[in-house]
Amino acid sequence: MTTTSPPRATSGAWRDGDPVGRRQFVDVGAVELERGGVLPAVRVAYEAWGELNAAGDNAILVEHALTGDSHVEGPPGPGHPTPGWWDGLIGPGRPLDTDRWFVVASNVLGGCQGSTGPASPATDGAPWGSRFPFVTVRDQVQTEALLADALGIDRWRAVLGGSMGGMRAIEWAVTHPTRVASAIVLASTAYATAEQIGWCQAQLLAIRADADFHGGDYYDRGAGPETGLGIARRIAHVTYRSELELHERFGRDPQQAEDPLGGHGRYAVESYLDHHAGKLAGRFDANSYVVLTEAMNSHDVGRGRGGVARALARVTAELDVVAVDSDRLYPPRLSQELVDAVPGARLHTVHSDYGHDGFLIEIEQVGQIVAGVLARPA
Repeated sequence: MTTTSPPRATSGAWRDGDPVGRRQFVDVGAVELERGGVLPAVRVAYEAWGELNAAGDNAILVEHALTGDSHVEGPPGPGHPTPGWWDGLIGPGRPLDTDRWFVVASNVLGGCQGSTGPASPATDGAPWGSRFPFVTVRDQVQTEALLADALGIDRWRAVLGGSMGGMRAIEWAVTHPTRVASAIVLASTAYATAEQIGWCQAQLLAIRADADFHGGDYYDRGAGPETGLGIARRIAHVTYRSELELHERFGRDPQQAEDPLGGHGRYAVESYLDHHAGKLAGRFDANSYVVLTEAMNSHDVGRGRGGVARALARVTAELDVVAVDSDRLYPPRLSQELVDAVPGARLHTVHSDYGHDGFLIEIEQVGQIVAGVLARPA
């Protein structure tokens, strides 16, 4: 089967023929989807650090957030346009000590950095585009379970992640309780809230309203929905930061010599959001943003299980929940709900002015928590 890569201008997705970087690939076969149907011939891209021991009991799964990928640790370079998104957490002597642990991070199902997603070729060789099916967080976890099977990992010593990654971490502990010894859920929730879904709706509408979106079938055209994706990123990024941080960092300052009075220039905070919008467009795919955002909206560990409390009663893993005290998107009350529902669960608080992104930025605090969890007997 031959495939033709779409023009680079339409998407920031990784595609066959691009530099592989540190990625490895596993074909996990067909994945049955929660909402019905089967996604055939699924490929998972992953990165790994350290070595799996003979007993197979030293494996740790790191789950990325919405626009993350498998490149948790390491410099930018061919195949990796940005440095690792949790740089400093993995390596010899670090909290995820690769002299002791075998650390795995995969690109999520529906993503755009090597795993099967909307930009990937379907069975006819053309990109999936609008034909890519609706996937849920449970589908993503099921795909990760198939990856674990392929790697010879029966049970994770720990599954950890923040935001969307935290959703998968708690779903792992509910869906596969015997396969998770410890779960570390950072800045996340057992279910998507009304406000979270509301913020997501505005982002989804921004992408779908872009004239270059073409219903999701833009890969063979000269331009993709970069404008809509950029607007979505701007909306999201404000929710990722705290009001105090934005106020103290930017206030009402104009952007350098620009004059926002009269509409002929930008405020500094607008320039900041423009910068992040442009960065994302260069490394991400709008369709994946839609697919993953809708998967996040679907997140509810209680669906079909008699409610959240009954679902969380399935958890046998040691559960450590980490709240960021200034998080307005996933407020600390959601972390407390998780802890209250699982006997023996522990609540930790990261102190940060950065809001939701504190789980990514406050690497020293997060590292101390992770190291403390892994220091306990399994």
